[in-house]
Formats: sequence, structure tokens, C-alpha cells
Amino acid sequence: MPPTIFISAGEASGEHYGALLVEALKKQLVATGQSAKFFGMGGQRMADAGLECVVRSEDMAVMGLTEVIRHLPRIYREFGKLKQSVRDRRPSVAVLIDFPDLHFRLAKELHRLGIPVIFFVSPQLWAWKKHRIKLVKKYIREMLVIFPFEEPFYQNQGVAAEFVGHPLAELPPPAISRVQFAAESGLDAEKTWIGLLPGSRAKEIRDNLPEMLQAADFLFHACLERGRSGPQFVLPLAPTLSEAQRGEVREVLAKVLRRMPITVRLVEDARAALFHARASVVASGTATVEAALIGNPFVVVYRVSPLTYAIAKRVVTVAHVAMVNLIAGKRVVPELIQGDFTASNIVQQIGPLLPDGPRRQSMMEELARIRGSLNKRPSEKAENGAIDRVAEITLDVLGTAGRQSFEEVGRA
Repeated sequence: MPPTIFISAGEASGEHYGALLVEALKKQLVATGQSAKFFGMGGQRMADAGLECVVRSEDMAVMGLTEVIRHLPRIYREFGKLKQSVRDRRPSVAVLIDFPDLHFRLAKELHRLGIPVIFFVSPQLWAWKKHRIKLVKKYIREMLVIFPFEEPFYQNQGVAAEFVGHPLAELPPPAISRVQFAAESGLDAEKTWIGLLPGSRAKEIRDNLPEMLQAADFLFHACLERGRSGPQFVLPLAPTLSEAQRGEVREVLAKVLRRMPITVRLVEDARAALFHARASVVASGTATVEAALIGNPFVVVYRVSPLTYAIAKRVVTVAHVAMVNLIAGKRVVPELIQGDFTASNIVQQIGPLLPDGPRRQSMMEELARIRGSLNKRPSEKAENGAIDRVAEITLDVLGTAGRQSFEEVGRA
């Protein structure tokens, strides 16, 4: 009977990595004449890759105190369903991808059942909530990290950790041409495009998009006043957004654009949008790393509730908010956080990045250096880098768990 592997991811980026991981595991298993069954939490991409989705990731990806409280009954119900599936099926190994608030609770249950746990994509414990290190030590077999500074952080805390490289750093540029992307998206290939990436969660979009659209309007009119053609704007939608949430985005756009003469196109492919955009406005999160790896100059924005911000200021111990600035150890891209996140400030910061010149060139060179630091050479066994290395480690742990189970049966 083939072993079972539990994989869980809760947000757009983690769900993408989860789909790639299922495919990599299947490939490595087939190469050795083996197979496995996969189940857990994921979205459509993970389901298409071969994961039996006990819980849908889009049903769990909520943020903000009020939104979590509102959805608490559903979250508890779905989490209970996930835990019960683990108890009933007893997987040989579990891989938890990011999403720490839920996954640390799940890791506790997995550990109680004697199931080895691999955590892929570290929560930002180095920035805040360092007390959670004790949870990592207690429940996690290995922490597989995607940023180079995370490996020594964990190792210094006595945690088994490995920097596997960043999966996005290994991807080739999008193959779609500018002309084809324009035709598919309803854009003018001759105009300048600016990316607007307000986040992958519905609440982030509601909080960030209106200010981004106001900035877009300011930029558009500034270009017209200088006798230049106004830019068009591209807004990628995260695949984890439900149809209802996509409808909310369209409603926000329709409401705002009734009083603005700008063109905003919704697209599915964020990497292609970043690749072809001249510059972008990006909400703090995984999309900032995507923009950096694509080499697209950008401005980071973010806003949370006043209470959350006040608490964060007291407990966050890092010098920067944007991950690219943390990796570089300096301010490479502008950060407009909380009160600084205004339409006029966005225009002031992104304006110098649009024409060829020192500001644009300097940022692109810094982004290229960051891309190099995130692309780790694969191991001798792994063929394609980070995801293959995670699959390799998972199968190593699977083999160890299988041998331990066999020995326990023998002793019994």
C-alpha cells in the first residue's frame, strides 16, 4: 500500500509552491518505481497536481481581527475537519507551507500523533513573535527556508534548518510576448503599463486598492499635463480569490473608475504583468519578491488598523518592512507604510522610476543582486532547485519514518 503524504498551504504563494511540490514528489517517486497518495489543504492548483483537498485554502485565507472573528465558526469547522483527516489517515509525513497561525496548531496535533513535520517557507519569527521558536523546536522536524539569512537564525536557536533557495528565483521569464499579453488583456501595447498589486486577500484589496487607484489617476493626469500619453494599469488577481471576492474587486473598480478616466485591466498572471509593466505599486508580501525577481522597479505600500500598527511598532525588531530591503540589508525600494501610504506619495516615489535614468538603473541593479542571492544551486540529486530539494528532504523523512514504523512493528 503506497504511503500517504499530507501537504497543507493556505495562501496564494504557498498554494503555488504546494502544487509544484506535489508534482516534484510524484516525479521523484516515479523515478524510483514508487508512488504515494497526497491529501491536505490546498487550492485548485494543488488539486490539479494531484492533492485530495480535504479543506480548500480559499476558505481559510482570512486576515485582520474583525474578519477572523466574523469567519471564526467556519474556520474552526474546517480546521476540525483537517485535524480529523490526519487522525483517520495517519500520513507518513506532513509538509506545512507558511500560514503559521493555523499550521503551528496543526503541527502540534501531527506531533502528538507521531507524524514527522516539515515546515516549508518560514514564518517571520526573526521579525516578531520570537517566542514561537519553542513551538518550532518542539513540533517541527526540519525548517526549510527560502531566504538566506533565515538559516543561521534558526540554526543559532538549535533548530534543524536549511536554505533551499527561493522557488521563484529559478523560474524563467514569462514566455508570453508583450503584444500577446496586450491582446489577451485588452491593453494597448504602445502605451506604458504600471502594475497595481494590492494583495492576495480580499481584505488587503479593500484596504489598499482605493488609494492605489487614486495614485493611478494622479499619474495619468500628470502625464497628460506634460503632453504625454497617459499610462494604463494592470491589476493581477490572486488565484485563491473566490468568485465572490473577484466580484468585490470588480465592484470597487466600477465604483472608483466611474469618476476616473484611467484604464485598469484585471489579469490572471502576476508574473507576466510584472514582466511587461514599466514599474509597479506592490503591497508588502510575496508579490514584492516576485517583482524583485522579475526585475520590475516598484514601490512597497501597506496599511493595517491603527491598533495593529501600534502593536507592531512595539514588537517588530527589523529595520525594514519590505522583504527585498531585508535581504539587501538596506533601503532598495521605497516603503510607504501606514500614514505614508498616500496617493501623492506613491506618485512622488514611482515617478522617477518610469523614465530611463539613475534611479531606475540603480534599483534594477540592486534587484538583480537580490535575485542572485536567492537562487541556490540544486543538490546533486535534485534537478530544479528549491522545490526539488524540498521533495528530496520530504522523501528522506518519509523513508526514515517508514523504517521506524517497520522497526516498531518488529519490536512489538
